[in-house]
Amino acid sequence: MPSLTTEAREAWQNRERRMVLTTTDRHNIPNAIWLLCAELVDDDRIVIANNSMSKTLENIEAGCKASLLFIAPEREAYQVKGSISNHTSGPVYDGMKTWLKPEYPGRSAVLLEIEEIYYGAKKIA
Repeated sequence: MPSLTTEAREAWQNRERRMVLTTTDRHNIPNAIWLLCAELVDDDRIVIANNSMSKTLENIEAGCKASLLFIAPEREAYQVKGSISNHTSGPVYDGMKTWLKPEYPGRSAVLLEIEEIYYGAKKIA
């Protein structure tokens, strides 16, 4: 499993707040959502707080892959792609609750396991 490069990790730490998460349904029809609440667990996993997902959760339960796009300070896009799963209890969920601000519901924790990393159109890992 690829890990974030030093540059990608720095970009993540300084990214714009809003990000885009894209999944597909079982017919490969894409669904994209804005999100604000995500944290890097380590260099190959990102946890996303589910504050109001519905179609995205359906896609995750159907076994789709996902893509998370975030914008670096130099206004360049990074995209991480990989397997995604939903957690309503356990260590991933409990960890998300430690950093999620209390004003957000955090109904579940979505775990993105990084398999590919892009900087713009260039695959970097």
